[in-house]
Formats: sequence, structure tokens, C-alpha cells
Amino acid sequence: QVQLVESGGGLVQPGGSLRLACTASGASGSSVSINVMGWYRQAPGKQRDLVAVKTRTGSTNYADSVKGRFTISRDNAKNTVYLQMNSLIPEDTAVYFCYAAGTTIGSYFDPNADWGQGTQVTVSA
Repeated sequence: QVQLVESGGGLVQPGGSLRLACTASGASGSSVSINVMGWYRQAPGKQRDLVAVKTRTGSTNYADSVKGRFTISRDNAKNTVYLQMNSLIPEDTAVYFCYAAGTTIGSYFDPNADWGQGTQVTVSA
């Protein structure tokens, strides 16, 4: 199975910026190719909701609440997905989870989702 490791979360003031990164890796010696990578977020007591996802070929989907403020990008050669978050507001406070689906590790294809452990983003003065 693929392992997803996030970085870049932290505490930021309203109006500030953060850049999240998530790198996917498979078993040693196995190639990894992922159709869909992106980010979901979950605040305490609430459901986990989509933030942004991007396919391997470049299609994107953003939550309406982050359009114009967040930008998702991918480096397929590095199996890494990024989320540039600008103009942050307190409502963005949540645990952000890296997401991957349609993963091929070596010759094995897994259509189901894989999740990172989550990284905390807190927007507060």
C-alpha cells in the first residue's frame, strides 16, 4: 500500500499563507503512479470535506469555499502534491488530510482511497 506523508501545517494569522506538501511512496523498489491526489479537511465534530484534488493529467476540482485562494499542484515524477493556501481565514482551521486514489504500485492497482495521517492548520490571531 502507498504511504502518504504530509508537511507544512501550522499556526498562521488571518490573511496569511501556508504551503502543504504530501509525498507518496510504495514498497522499496516498487514504482508508484497515482491517478488522483489532493486534500480533504476536517474540523472537530464535522465531516471530512474535499478541499482540492488533481488528476495525473491535470484536471482539478476545488471546493467553492477555497476557489481563488488555494492552488493545488503536482509533481508526478516525485509523487508529490502541494496545496498553496493564501488569504487564510479562521474557517480554514482544520486537520488537512492528503488523499490518493487510483494507485498503481508495481503491477498492483488499488482503486480505493489512501489517506495521510493529517496535518493541523490553525488560522487565528
